[in-house]
Amino acid sequence: MKAFILERYGKTQRLKATDIPDPDLRDDEVLIEVHAAGVNLLDSKIRSGEFKLILPYRTPFVLGHDVAGVVTGVGRSVKRFKVGDEVYSRPDDFRIGTFAEYVAVKEYSVAIKPRNLTMAEAASVPLAGLTAWQALVETAQLKEGQKVFIQAGSGGVGTFAIQLAKYLGATVATTTGPDNIAWVKDLGADIVIDYRKNDFEQIVNNYDLVLNSQDSETLTKSINVLKPGGHLISISGPPDPAFAEAIRGPWFLKLATRILSFGVRKKAKSHNVQYSFLFMRANGHQLSQITPLIESGAIRPVVDKVFPFDSTNEALAYVESGRAKGKVVIKVR
Repeated sequence: MKAFILERYGKTQRLKATDIPDPDLRDDEVLIEVHAAGVNLLDSKIRSGEFKLILPYRTPFVLGHDVAGVVTGVGRSVKRFKVGDEVYSRPDDFRIGTFAEYVAVKEYSVAIKPRNLTMAEAASVPLAGLTAWQALVETAQLKEGQKVFIQAGSGGVGTFAIQLAKYLGATVATTTGPDNIAWVKDLGADIVIDYRKNDFEQIVNNYDLVLNSQDSETLTKSINVLKPGGHLISISGPPDPAFAEAIRGPWFLKLATRILSFGVRKKAKSHNVQYSFLFMRANGHQLSQITPLIESGAIRPVVDKVFPFDSTNEALAYVESGRAKGKVVIKVR
């Protein structure tokens, strides 16, 4: 099969188009013919080596964390899917590889594709949708009437999180550039802050939850907008000891996360707020819970641009540029 592989780590490394063997299909996996693959900043960070401590992939390997396609094979123990099913998924760590014509994915990480979405639209959902779900529903248990500040409202996670938070009945504040203010309001944001003109600390205060996706300076400032007992969830780091424990990391990872997150955990404690690092994980059941929200129209995927398979490197560069409104997708088939 044709695939784009990473031969060595590095920020300027281009993925190489080549032919590799089809994936091995394990008993608990389904083989998916890839029709479309979402492109995420996570792919860029893994390529550059930023996540080698957490995800020590051996090169060469295939990148790609989002897929929509058709089941072409099932393992012996698979019960929920059959050949011909249209599905979507965020493959598990160490089984990624959607920048290819086929990918094997664990049964429990797959869900039936929403009926009202194209393959490209469906491929834009899994990673961003599961990140928002695991932050707002699973971790924060966001409730009707609460207030949430979601940074970078025009990004892939932001566009999904805004809609999910509004569906849950929360008041939503967000940041974006001046060209996107009306568009982000249309997604459901109640308060939209132009980050080029205004400091969100001066506008947002006494909030229940912050979903941080920006740099360390923004992370520290986010603590100040929370009310006592509030919750700061960061998807951009630093990882905390609870994360290292959850993934059963080695002693040096536990030590590193303790050191890296010491400052933000100390400040959070002094302000009587909780800090959590979220590294989303594959979960087909949660995707199945997201599906009816999409089919009912409560949440709509936002796709900025679709690239042909041969332009996978250009798609990754576009994501890295930070210009995308919503998600970027590669059309494989």
